[in-house]
Amino acid sequence: MRFGHSDGTTVHLAYCGNVHQAEDLEGVVSQLAEYAGPVRERLGLDRLGIGLWLARDVVTELAADEREVKRLKDELALRGLETVTLNAFPYAGFHREVVKKEVYLPDWADPARLRYTVDCARVLAALLPDDARRGSVSTLPLAWRTPWPTEARDTARRALDELTAELAAVERESGRTIRVGFEPEPGCVVEDTVQAARELGGVDPEFLGICLDTCHLAVQFEEPAQALRRLADVGLPVVKVQASSALHADDPADPEARRALARFVEPRFLHQTRTVHEGAVTGVDDLPDALAGELDDGSPWRVHFHAPLHAAPEPPLRTTSGELAHALGELLGGTEAVCDHIEVETYTWSVLPEHLRPHDRDSLVAGIAAELAWTRERFLELGLTQKEFAV
Repeated sequence: MRFGHSDGTTVHLAYCGNVHQAEDLEGVVSQLAEYAGPVRERLGLDRLGIGLWLARDVVTELAADEREVKRLKDELALRGLETVTLNAFPYAGFHREVVKKEVYLPDWADPARLRYTVDCARVLAALLPDDARRGSVSTLPLAWRTPWPTEARDTARRALDELTAELAAVERESGRTIRVGFEPEPGCVVEDTVQAARELGGVDPEFLGICLDTCHLAVQFEEPAQALRRLADVGLPVVKVQASSALHADDPADPEARRALARFVEPRFLHQTRTVHEGAVTGVDDLPDALAGELDDGSPWRVHFHAPLHAAPEPPLRTTSGELAHALGELLGGTEAVCDHIEVETYTWSVLPEHLRPHDRDSLVAGIAAELAWTRERFLELGLTQKEFAV
């Protein structure tokens, strides 16, 4: 979907394809027909944005064969879809039985991460709609926090300089601007905007910036306006926003709340959990650690579990959808649009508690469409105008 902001900016809204298990090109093409096209139809749109996740093997194939890139672009167009952003955070294996900390590998001290990201940028430059202003690629926030010795930090910083040069080359060769956004995430080298300003301040803002995930922002108990000012103060643009909600428990000491949280324990993804204790954000690396007593339960908990945007969990839990709406207001409700690429990223549908989980294609399509409809309503409430209508 495309929306017009009062400052003239076209704001793109998409959903992230990493919810679908596809790690070869045929699988990516298949997901467009099986899921993305039906989501568009359910919303009654003539065009829908999808933020593709292209695993390493897919990008390798596309980067080596312009005909396959054209084929993918044609498949998108055939189904009324467009892509202005890629999610290049997961490298591969995002739907293995156990992912956890493997999702942070390779990190930015490993040359493989640079090569993958540049390949993603080159592929995206070819996939962009002809009238799109620019493209965006989201990536991990350098690395998981340990181990991260000084030599790794220095290597990563040099890699960012190389990345800038490569993105400038893509722009010269293709005429398309691709920006890369580093996504702060709890537990990583860059887990909030304070660390983003420290670790990433000084990069070239023409090509590098931040991917702001609103679930991560909420889990770290960051106030959106302050976070955005902090980034602006060091010249870090918000390249992309991932619209997402976290789980919230007002009273994690309540037995009913703990039973409800326990239903969200699952083996695939990491669910970092945070609270505010004596004015400071503290936390543990996974929800089972918190439930085992490793986190103070005298104050509310927030859990890195991307919950559907439109649906509340059973009380006494809630989601941070209110915080998400507030963040969207700060990003898009002013006289200028802070960001023009918004991607709904609920990749956790398949690991939700059994009674909340979609069990067939149609229910997943309905869920994704409902999230996009919820986000569209927030956009319209903020005064944006939808540029595409039902046919």
